[in-house]
Amino acid sequence: MTIHGGKLMASGLDAATDVSRRAPNVSEQPVGWSPERSAQRYQITGWGSPYFQVNARGQVEVTPNPDRQQCINLYDLTLELRARGLELPLLIRFSDIVGDRIRRLNEAFGKAITEYEYPGTYRGVFPVKVNQQRHLVEEIVRYGRAWNFGLEAGSKPELLIALAAMQDVGGLIICNGYKDQKYIETALVAQKFDKTVIVVLERIEELDIVIKASEKVGIRPFLGVRAKLTTRGVGRWADSAGDRAKFGLTTSEMVEVVDRLSELGMLDCLQLLHFHIGSQISSIIPIKNAMQEASNIYVELAKMGAKMGYLDVGGGLAVDYDGSKTDFHASKNYQLEEYAADVVSHVQAACAKADVPVPTLVSESGRAIAAHHSVLVLEVVGQSQVRFGEPVEPRPDAHRLLKELFETYGGIQPKNVQESYHDASQAKEEAQSLFKYGYLSLRERAQVERLFWNCCEKIHQTLKRLKFVPEELQHLDKNLSAIYYCNFSLFQSAPDIWAIDHLFPIMPIHRLDEEPTVSATLADLTCDSDGMIDHFIDVEDVKSTLAVHTLSDTESYFLGMFLNGAYQEILGDLHNLFGDTNAIHVELTDNGYQIGHVIKGDSISDVLRYVEYQPENMVEAVRRQAERAVSQGRITNEQMRTLLQHYEESLRSYTYLTED
Repeated sequence: MTIHGGKLMASGLDAATDVSRRAPNVSEQPVGWSPERSAQRYQITGWGSPYFQVNARGQVEVTPNPDRQQCINLYDLTLELRARGLELPLLIRFSDIVGDRIRRLNEAFGKAITEYEYPGTYRGVFPVKVNQQRHLVEEIVRYGRAWNFGLEAGSKPELLIALAAMQDVGGLIICNGYKDQKYIETALVAQKFDKTVIVVLERIEELDIVIKASEKVGIRPFLGVRAKLTTRGVGRWADSAGDRAKFGLTTSEMVEVVDRLSELGMLDCLQLLHFHIGSQISSIIPIKNAMQEASNIYVELAKMGAKMGYLDVGGGLAVDYDGSKTDFHASKNYQLEEYAADVVSHVQAACAKADVPVPTLVSESGRAIAAHHSVLVLEVVGQSQVRFGEPVEPRPDAHRLLKELFETYGGIQPKNVQESYHDASQAKEEAQSLFKYGYLSLRERAQVERLFWNCCEKIHQTLKRLKFVPEELQHLDKNLSAIYYCNFSLFQSAPDIWAIDHLFPIMPIHRLDEEPTVSATLADLTCDSDGMIDHFIDVEDVKSTLAVHTLSDTESYFLGMFLNGAYQEILGDLHNLFGDTNAIHVELTDNGYQIGHVIKGDSISDVLRYVEYQPENMVEAVRRQAERAVSQGRITNEQMRTLLQHYEESLRSYTYLTED
């Protein structure tokens, strides 16, 4: 399906707009508001450049190919797609961003190879596990063709994908993961295609399987070994390396592989060294250390007689999710060019010192290629916000606690916020104790609690005028925040937020010329208390709330979740039977953009079949019950018709909330 549309327009902000690195808890009292202030508030230049920016209309624009300077208004695109019948939540994939990420990666290595006069080449591969969606894999192969870009398979199903997708002459396929004999036999036979297929030994036991498979099919293997480096990464995936790493061979096991292959006259089959020290490596130091260790291992394998020709440095190239450009786990303290230069220079130095020919360099930078291209657009469908109103002065005969709390409220000032909070908290605790033992009525307890929250609300507002907020009062922002209910499933669309507290940039995609005056946490549609987002990016620290706008009765309110193109789709689950979302692929054209692919999200029937239900049988079971109810006079024929009509229409509908 192809749809044409989209007016090209210039960005309202320069790509080099400076990002304000505000000190925490400093109050800002802007004179008016502007899109530039919103860009600073949501740190979009830090994490979004050069693909995302705020325009002069206060709406998010996407520049899928920065070289062409063609912009797509994300808000207008969302309205257009909705008008065409594509309900939210909606996953929008910008294909040209994939091409640009591949280009930047290859150009960075090309620049480093030229700078260091490296006599070898670079061949990147995309790890299919990062996002196995067919249209994306096909786009990666298409955009990567100019760079001889390959694919990496970590399982037998992924190998089947790679063999079908990589049809280019000379295409490179790296085979990782656990392997049985059929996996290896398939890979060996595929070596006879017009491409390069390399089987990487992840465990020493796989060597016997390879030898047996080689004898069976009569094809000598193209082998690599994965080294279990002592160098460790940083962050959540630090255990990907080291003695307790899941995959990889120790130095003694690598020597055993060399000796056994040598005995069999197959040492020339060993041509690749691979290592991986973890995903999202936020600091450049572990990368430098790993490259030094791996380069020396490569040289030693070559000196031992192996016909070495490839060094696969694995993944780990990080994405700056929060835009802080630090070694925080959601960021990175290095640029792509520095990463490539470190890889090239360390290998160059080690090989030159040992007089060993340099290898073809391979990297598996899946996150850095796929993360940026995907945006989840979701709609806020409701809110929950406790409003306490102005406190009412207690009557003369009111309980002592009410009078004390009202006095505390009236005396709150910037100089005594901490003392006032202590007094209010003590009064609340005393009220709870008195109620427990029958000395306070339910109405009086409710009045105390209302006054307590009045005090908290006033303290919270007073804190906005301070340069320093006491640590024990920093929770008030979250406790007094609104809950914005969003039409999506966290477990389906962003499972890493739930599983590992991952941070993704989230912001409104419109109304950015208005000041966001509401602090909110986000709740999804699932009936699970974990279906909440209560940690958000910030240049200084993680925030517990997101700045949003007040909701309007006449206009939909859209949020965008950005940089979620890596891992989230395939890790998503069917919690509460919320299925895959609608997804589209947007590509630039000479006259604007076109929607090249529309992938309809799951219907309720689809997800029911996943869990072994047959919708046809379900309809029949409900019909029989309705017939019985009609015959017994409990419902009318019209009511039965309405029930069955709604039941069958629901089975065909989207699993998420839809417009009537």
